[in-house]
Amino acid sequence: MATDLPYAADAQVSLSYDELEVLRSQYQKELAQSHVTVQTKFNYAWGLVKSPVNEHQVEGVRLLQDIYRTEPSRRRECLYYIALGYYKMGNYEDAKSFNDLLLEKEPTNLQAQSLSALIERGVTREGYVGMALAGGAVALGTLVLAGIIRRATRK
Repeated sequence: MATDLPYAADAQVSLSYDELEVLRSQYQKELAQSHVTVQTKFNYAWGLVKSPVNEHQVEGVRLLQDIYRTEPSRRRECLYYIALGYYKMGNYEDAKSFNDLLLEKEPTNLQAQSLSALIERGVTREGYVGMALAGGAVALGTLVLAGIIRRATRK
């Protein structure tokens, strides 16, 4: 199934402050009237997920999960943007879980395939950082142990 939505790499582009403010204002206005439409809530959540600010991403994912639970017709879109939000927060495990759910439903979805590649790169990068930290800890431990042994043999 082809999609007219951008590939994951394109989704890394954030909205401007003014664009996000328009979405926030509409959401707040409807919230004050005690009736937020699904489209307004989705648009605001989408803008929050695209934000570089972690707190915005967390709130966007929360709103999208609420839509996912209450609006079956919007689940496909929500799955993708929930996965994207988790990816941007560095939570690769949850990002992969939600993206895999989407790929189960739509195995040829280019957007989800693109996001899957980004998630895998993030996991790999995180693994390299972990290995570097572990290697550094081992090296530091070796130096400390060598210093202790050297002192002990001098006495």
